[in-house]
Amino acid sequence: MMKNDIKLVLGKVFTCNSNNVWAEAIVIRNNIIMFAGKKKEAKELIDSNTEILDYGEKLILPGFIDSHVHFMMGGASLNSLDLAAVKSKEEFIESCRKFLGNEKVKWLLGGNWNQQQFDIIELPNKNWVDEFTGDTPLFLTRSDLHMGVANSKALSLSRISKDTPDPEGGVIERDEKGEPTGILKDSAMSFIYDIIPPKSEAELRKELTLALDEARKNGITSVHDITTKKSLKLYQEYLGKDELSCRIYAIHPINEIDNFVRLGVESGFGNNFLKIGALKAFVDGSLGSFTAWFFDPYSDNRESVGLPMATIKEGKLRELALRADKAKLQLVIHGIGDRAIAEIIDIYEECVRQNINWDRRHRIEHLQHIRPLDIPRLKKNDIIASVQPLQVYDDGDWCESKIGKDRLSGTYAFKSLIDNKVKMCFGSDWTVTPLDAISGIWCAVTRATKNGLNNEGWIPEEKITVEQAVRGYTIDAAYAAYEEDIKGSIEVGKLADLVVLDKNIFDCSPESIRDAQVDVTMLDGQIIFERC
Repeated sequence: MMKNDIKLVLGKVFTCNSNNVWAEAIVIRNNIIMFAGKKKEAKELIDSNTEILDYGEKLILPGFIDSHVHFMMGGASLNSLDLAAVKSKEEFIESCRKFLGNEKVKWLLGGNWNQQQFDIIELPNKNWVDEFTGDTPLFLTRSDLHMGVANSKALSLSRISKDTPDPEGGVIERDEKGEPTGILKDSAMSFIYDIIPPKSEAELRKELTLALDEARKNGITSVHDITTKKSLKLYQEYLGKDELSCRIYAIHPINEIDNFVRLGVESGFGNNFLKIGALKAFVDGSLGSFTAWFFDPYSDNRESVGLPMATIKEGKLRELALRADKAKLQLVIHGIGDRAIAEIIDIYEECVRQNINWDRRHRIEHLQHIRPLDIPRLKKNDIIASVQPLQVYDDGDWCESKIGKDRLSGTYAFKSLIDNKVKMCFGSDWTVTPLDAISGIWCAVTRATKNGLNNEGWIPEEKITVEQAVRGYTIDAAYAAYEEDIKGSIEVGKLADLVVLDKNIFDCSPESIRDAQVDVTMLDGQIIFERC
């Protein structure tokens, strides 16, 4: 970008700046916002060489920030078998057969299936696919990524047999004869992951390119990514080539803590495009896989309260969390069931008691089913709720059958969290739901569900406003990554990351928010996507 490159951007501007909520014009110098306000005042700052981008009455927002993605996995999903639309055993089988017939693959991977939307609710089985997969190993994950189905070839390669014990924190599903069915839950999936051949550098680059393309066409200018060593290396490569068209807050597994402590890295280390300093851990699994951890049994499986991970049962997670907190590393812990969430809050409270005071901003990821009595504890300990509103659309169809009506009082409790002044950021958990902030806003506002039966919204008392939902994908998401001083709102001194929508979602009916489309995505003051 040339020095003193100035742009004037005109439109209906929602700034996310509480002191100046609406504006008519934005002036950008290089990659920084230098003015946001009235059109008349903006024109005093420009000259005949200024580029003018006039979007009329279209809505301009800060660039969307997705607070929880599996970015490389998302890119891979765009190039693999996708079973998200499958609604029966027959469709599942035919989709696998067709994909295998069209693609030459060493492993058949992908998935995104959800048995809860099948006409007959049942888990896939190795017998569904063994006949036509033959010597091609297959492993297809459920939409929540906490369960997958393997064919007999994959089970054989991973040495899973009738005699293989369940690993700590995982389950190998078995039939009435004790034989593995092919369904593997949580840590049991590692048997498969450990033997899948590593991808080539060319394959990884293709997946990252696909993910970046998907982000920019959806107005996503920043993501909080659950990162691996390989993906971090690739992000650095793309950054060095000026090809990283999305800002990445990289969240690493907590078992890498020694590397961070040894180097003295603290939360927020890096530059405006790539930052590290957050550590991810798990306490439980997911509701749809019966591995979310509750105080009381599942309503449709009275023998189970879910599956706590080994690290929490053994006390190891507490030790790691205290070390991370002492080193000023942000903790990002997965908790879905009410017991898992309560246990995480207990750990965070202990961090506050034992370690020095600092700007913690620890997070609970998903926070789907919290006890109402635990919500004030989030505010008291400055814990951030990192939630995924579009999962309401999927889970609303079947959630009550699993946990009963009483526990719904803390399910996806967005308004209750806001009313209790809990910081909350929004994300997609891509590939669990699409990388689509507009649909997330729509779902947070309407509480619509896939079956279309909840005319007033599912648990309607937890609906939030459009402004609150937009903040979840902008300024509040920036706060969750220690970046509210540089992005998340349209105000002087911040990075010029913008998204232009074809309709004003503040003025249209809540139901039609989902129809809005991204017309333009701007990153660092440059247009990186423009809808034809």
